[in-house]
Amino acid sequence: MEKLQEQKIIEDLLPQKFGKQGQIWVFTLLAVCALGVYAYARQLYYGLEVTALRDYVSWGIYISNFVFFVAISLVGSLITAVLRLTDVHWSTPLTRIAEIIAVSAIAFAGLIIIVDMGRPDRFYNLFIHGRLQSPIIWDVIVITTYLFVSLLLLYFPLLPDLKIMIGFKERNGKWLQKLYEFLGSFWKNKPEQFKITDRAIHILSVSIIPVAFAIHTVTSWLFATTYRPGWDSTNFGAYFISGAFLVGAGGVLIAMYVFRTHYKLEKYITDDHFDKMGKVVVLLALVYLYFNINEFLVPAFKMKKAEEEHLMGLFTGEFSAVFWFAISASMLIPILILIFKKGRQPKLAFFAGILVVVGSWFKRFLIVTPTLLHPFLPMHDVPKNYMHYFPTWEEWAIAGGSLAGALLVITFFARIFPIIPIHETIIETESHEKA
Repeated sequence: MEKLQEQKIIEDLLPQKFGKQGQIWVFTLLAVCALGVYAYARQLYYGLEVTALRDYVSWGIYISNFVFFVAISLVGSLITAVLRLTDVHWSTPLTRIAEIIAVSAIAFAGLIIIVDMGRPDRFYNLFIHGRLQSPIIWDVIVITTYLFVSLLLLYFPLLPDLKIMIGFKERNGKWLQKLYEFLGSFWKNKPEQFKITDRAIHILSVSIIPVAFAIHTVTSWLFATTYRPGWDSTNFGAYFISGAFLVGAGGVLIAMYVFRTHYKLEKYITDDHFDKMGKVVVLLALVYLYFNINEFLVPAFKMKKAEEEHLMGLFTGEFSAVFWFAISASMLIPILILIFKKGRQPKLAFFAGILVVVGSWFKRFLIVTPTLLHPFLPMHDVPKNYMHYFPTWEEWAIAGGSLAGALLVITFFARIFPIIPIHETIIETESHEKA
């Protein structure tokens, strides 16, 4: 490869300072986070009575957010591990995007669990007195493991890029230069270093797949091991994993469009990438649609009394509008858009990705709330407001703050590090030219 071409790739992919739009975006996210922190301070002071959580619905949108974060984090293993191991080279510009989404999502999944606790000061008891008989401790173990492996998968491929960025001392500024040197000053671009990191990345890519499947399966078991209508299902593990793959792929579609448009990366995130990711989303949406049909058809066929109340609430009752919106937005409409080649153009694919992510969040809300309102053994002589659930402004603020926090992590990462791997892009360009 010519030196000028290599230099052009480096210049194109180096992190860029925030412009006016970027500054507005960061300020907005910080404001939403600040409101969430204030709402959580009120919750700590007054207790969970500031929420709409009661004896019936004891989880609400906090656990909906937790399940959503866990789901979207699966994209790291899909793009980084599965496609890397199957030698799919077109995914190279997307690997770092997928990994930072995974890391930020799984980190906030852990935080939102603490928010859901009435006494977060007792969180340490989970580690001191945790019981392996409880699916909750399984979740703690696999979430911690998944976060650790995802961080390593994010860091190791970043090392050659850190070496490149250290060379731009004047452009970096003082504190960024120190950060780059702290993280990657030991990297000398030696063949033996590449050999070790390639081996490590391969091992991590293999190991993260069972860990990723475990985290979503164990999360599903938190529900499935509880004897309630809507959760009493052996289908839940596959149901959660298929939905997680879908929402993660939808999140990547959104990130692809935003980074491509804002950083002018049309040469690196091409229309062909949107075409291929669009096909992946269609496949995943069809798989998830199958599991949804299976999840509702079997209990509808049996139609036990408690299951009947739960299903009628979803299909025609209190939650029907949210239910049909979630099904349409997360699966049906994206399939209709992306199944056609014109629909896999960047703007339409971006719109389909938004539908998938928004619809999937409401889908997680529907997994949690309606079931809690229809237990097999209903309580008697309880206030009417216990039998309905609508989050208070504190709950909305905290949930919104956690989502804004995850986006803020992704935003700052894109400001500090290259969002597309520089070294891998140069190597692939060289290989393509030789071929």
